[in-house]
Amino acid sequence: MKRSTAVLAGVLALLGATLEAATPPQDSGQPTPAPRISGNTGLDAVVLGKIRTRMQEFVDRGTAAGFVTLVARHGQVASLQAVGWQDRDARTPMRTNSIFQIMSMTKPITCAAVMTLADEGRLSINDPVEKYLPEFKGQKLKSGGTPAHPITIRDLMTHTSGVPATSSKGFDRHFHTLAEVVADAAQQPLEFEPGSKWSYSNNGIATLGRILETLTGSSYEDAMAERIFKPLGMHDTSFWMPQAKAGRLASLYTDDHGTLKLSPEDTLRKGWKYPMPEGGLYTTAGDLVRFYQMMLGKGTFGGQRVLSPAAVELMTTVHTGDLKTGFAPGVGYGLGWGIVKDTNGMFRYNTVGTYSHGGAYRTYSFVDPRRDLIGIILYQRTNVGGDLADEQTAFIQLANAAVR
Repeated sequence: MKRSTAVLAGVLALLGATLEAATPPQDSGQPTPAPRISGNTGLDAVVLGKIRTRMQEFVDRGTAAGFVTLVARHGQVASLQAVGWQDRDARTPMRTNSIFQIMSMTKPITCAAVMTLADEGRLSINDPVEKYLPEFKGQKLKSGGTPAHPITIRDLMTHTSGVPATSSKGFDRHFHTLAEVVADAAQQPLEFEPGSKWSYSNNGIATLGRILETLTGSSYEDAMAERIFKPLGMHDTSFWMPQAKAGRLASLYTDDHGTLKLSPEDTLRKGWKYPMPEGGLYTTAGDLVRFYQMMLGKGTFGGQRVLSPAAVELMTTVHTGDLKTGFAPGVGYGLGWGIVKDTNGMFRYNTVGTYSHGGAYRTYSFVDPRRDLIGIILYQRTNVGGDLADEQTAFIQLANAAVR
């Protein structure tokens, strides 16, 4: 996509893109179709136009190679912009359908797939994990002794299980199956009494992926495709990068003493067996907005019901009470989502009830039910800032400030 002026971007932002209008291709090897142009989002086009200008400033400053941003409201895309470079060294421009590794933004999508099993009456979130994975029976606390109750599915989804965040020493999870990774996690003592603390756990979400495998009889990847990606027409979303689409993958960068350089991390995950339920997805902004619009639609998108309204409500309700949770102030935790629970969480203009998630490579999204608003920012950086990065904060504030 050619770079354009901020004025042109502002004019284009006047146009919305209807999310459900385009028919997804039946051939999953083809990209997800671009949304059709529409309008009527109740967003200020001039403010939306400032998103491009601000993101370009970060590119020019050298804090990021390039961005894709998306703002949607009332079921329509009001702004979809590509700024900077998909590959800065090769001078490949960023495109609106560039593919990103969204890392931990995968977590709520994994949780949603597990909730489809709850909708089918095949599990309850209060079920003990050992009911489905016997290797978790007889777990001990790191401090010694036996926990008051075994960990539950809800504990896993809210990061209150005490399951250690990572694998045991010397165990390279990438070259093991999901079943092997979760079995390794089950052998480790719990960090704390389940439900008593909040501690972000990749292994906890991996365990949810293994439960999905066990109850569906399919691989985690196939279960996710059947229950989430195919019904929503997310044809650019996968856990393994198709060779035919590798040319659309945004390059990963790292900050090396103030200079942005290509990261040495293996972005194509050569030789891996492990799909990473906690952070393995490759996807696009256009695919992600379909999932988020399904959440806003109380489980339905494009005539396809993925979740029940009851499941969506349960996922987006704070379950952690007064526990200190998340990576930003004023945030509680639902099932896979960080949720703004009080005014301390409104510092970036999000309203109470907004749910969100970020990823290790600086991707981030938020869904605001009160304003019927979705925001997505995708770029690829390995370090500095996390969920409070300047780039994310600027985008979130501008997206919310555009609401008329």
